[in-house]
Amino acid sequence: MLHPLSATAATSPLSRFIEDVLVLEPDAGRARYERLPDGRTTIVFRVFEEGHSGDVCVVGPRRRALFKDAGGVARAIILQFKPGWSTALLGVAASALTDRVVPLEDIWGRPGSELCHELLATQSLPEVLERVSRAIASRTRDSFETSSARLARRAVHLFEAGEARVERVAEQLGVTARHLRRTFTECVGIGPKDFARTVRLRRAVRLAATSKDWARIAADAGYYDQAHLITDFRELVGLTPGTFQRRRVGSGEAEVGLRD
Repeated sequence: MLHPLSATAATSPLSRFIEDVLVLEPDAGRARYERLPDGRTTIVFRVFEEGHSGDVCVVGPRRRALFKDAGGVARAIILQFKPGWSTALLGVAASALTDRVVPLEDIWGRPGSELCHELLATQSLPEVLERVSRAIASRTRDSFETSSARLARRAVHLFEAGEARVERVAEQLGVTARHLRRTFTECVGIGPKDFARTVRLRRAVRLAATSKDWARIAADAGYYDQAHLITDFRELVGLTPGTFQRRRVGSGEAEVGLRD
């Protein structure tokens, strides 16, 4: 079961950078979750069933859906960061993490391993957030926010507000489409066109939670027609819209990265 904790995220020391905090506690025999492509980088802290061991991984932005078994995991805390912050927070470009799951130790070295041990000793979610915040602060004390990151985040807002064309977003930001593509890919982890597709896909998934009219969903989500929606689902999720929805309802899988 996945518990969204948006209020916790809002009051976290990381609230400037964090979009959501999610706690995954798999029910017996139902240890699976899904993550649709979303242009987000997450830090995942897992506690294994015996309770004395775990790991901390960075899950990079995805271009295709990830369906993952969580067998042996007693609890996972997922910190979902706003697009465009991974370089400043983690010290590595988002594009270096795309479609990858990387142990934090591989990025930070010994401090990444030490953070995992600290988190295993925590007793509450606020403690986890405080330890992560402190670890990130120690790594980013001398870093600064780049103009490229600011540009990428402004572009993110325009895409999520409904703009779908890269050229129009670039024009509104006063840069060339080529410059936007290069900057966006480096700072967000996927290209702006791919990001616009993920926005549209996630919008369709949210609409499908209350409707079975796929033609109407396609129109409201910004697709040309239902065939366009089906094509995107097959390419980005690997399933048709109907199969995806039936799988979700039937399996009780948790959804990650689908909140507004």
